[in-house]
Amino acid sequence: MQLQQKFVEVAKKYSNKIAVYDQATGKDLTYDRMLIAALILAARFKKIKSSYLGIMVPTSAGCMLSILGSLMAGKIPVMINYSTGADENSIYAQEKCSFKTIITSKKLLEKLNIEPVDGMIYLEDIMASLTAPEKLKAAIKSKLPTGALKSRVQHGDDDATSVILFTSGSEKEPKAVQLSHKNIFHNLDTIPQIIDVTEDDVFAGTLPLFHVFGVTTNFWLPFSLGASVVTHANPLDYSTIVKSITDYKISILIGTPTFFLGYQRRSKPGDLASVRYAIAGADKLTEKLRLSFQRDHDIEILEGYGATETSPVVSVNVPGANKPGSIGKPLPGVQVKILDRETDEVLPPGKEGKILVKGDLIMKGYLGDVEETSMHMHGGWYDTGDMGIIDDDGFLWHRGRLKRFVKVGGEMVSLVKVEEILTKLLPDGVTCCVVDVPNPKKGADVVAAVATGEFEKKKILKQMAKELPSIAVPKEFYVIEDIPLMGSGKVDFRDVERICRERQDNGK
Repeated sequence: MQLQQKFVEVAKKYSNKIAVYDQATGKDLTYDRMLIAALILAARFKKIKSSYLGIMVPTSAGCMLSILGSLMAGKIPVMINYSTGADENSIYAQEKCSFKTIITSKKLLEKLNIEPVDGMIYLEDIMASLTAPEKLKAAIKSKLPTGALKSRVQHGDDDATSVILFTSGSEKEPKAVQLSHKNIFHNLDTIPQIIDVTEDDVFAGTLPLFHVFGVTTNFWLPFSLGASVVTHANPLDYSTIVKSITDYKISILIGTPTFFLGYQRRSKPGDLASVRYAIAGADKLTEKLRLSFQRDHDIEILEGYGATETSPVVSVNVPGANKPGSIGKPLPGVQVKILDRETDEVLPPGKEGKILVKGDLIMKGYLGDVEETSMHMHGGWYDTGDMGIIDDDGFLWHRGRLKRFVKVGGEMVSLVKVEEILTKLLPDGVTCCVVDVPNPKKGADVVAAVATGEFEKKKILKQMAKELPSIAVPKEFYVIEDIPLMGSGKVDFRDVERICRERQDNGK
């Protein structure tokens, strides 16, 4: 079965239930209305010649309908990141996947203050141009029995590509990840086995759908259950999101640590009382944030781990099997092994090495990039590029990206470890990022970017020296008021590193 057929099943079963509380338009859309609208768009999208269709729309019913309409029409949605360089990303996607048409929003381009790229079609114009016969045809079609309707929309092998997503580009040029229907279904089938999410839950739809974390957990997961989603186009609008958690009694809150920090700052005790599960991923959850959230809201943030290439969830902590600081046990059907960084020998529990993952969640490969695919995939195993350990109880512990280890004076230093210790010592609410800059004598120096200069630098350096070898203690602190973030909420390490190198070169 393919994802759009699963949606047909769920939409028919929960036809009168609200699927999306769309904050962008103020409209509440039932599953039945979503089904009809998706069928209307599918009929329009079928006329497009290319097998790929670009989608650049903020998290909303409109974005979800564009994805559903694409798949029902037999098109593969290519999700485009609009948070950084929307026009460049659009052209990059068009060239990488050889297509022209991009569904986008007039409001979005106005907000971004960019000119449309050739091939862009506004969703607002499509909706305004719909005719009565088109609407009637889709409404009649939606009343077909479930089996008949499933056979009338695009259907096929679950190994077929369901979406193209681009890697974050926080370290290098984005790669086009091909995820199949089977890949995403692995998460949809296994997550409810370990966390009791049901059709009665209300999900916060705050993550961008150009990011795998958002498209799986904020869209397909609730839609596969028959649950409701409260969509927010701007994930950084923390005050509004906190209000919607209270107003809509949101029970499932999934996001990045950066977003949880935002909710923490904009909420007061009691505001998040409806939340049953708070799950963080995509970046390291600090102990300081976890403890403050627990103190103020009596909510334990459960940390998980994944990647674009793994659809995304590999492992997650759950109630009854939660080790704070770890990234949880692998999902059912997921194999994880740890290899020695230099010899590729399989390591026993407790030994640190490269994290490799195997299972139905692993991507088909990078589109048009056999070399990169072969570098990361070997005999069904995906090399995550991350370092970690598996403990004696089967919990996975993340030690950082291999690329976030740096050689200083011949010794390997974990920038993530330095970051963790610095975060613990800085005042509450102060964010930081640790990177390396060139040093002709030692190879590199560790430096820190912090969001404020209001802390006792000497005192913190003295405390860090007690917990770290001298080569790992930051040689410089650079104040960057707004530490650059990716659209997903991850720190943009490439940009932070660039800023720090410029400051170093200028002696500031």
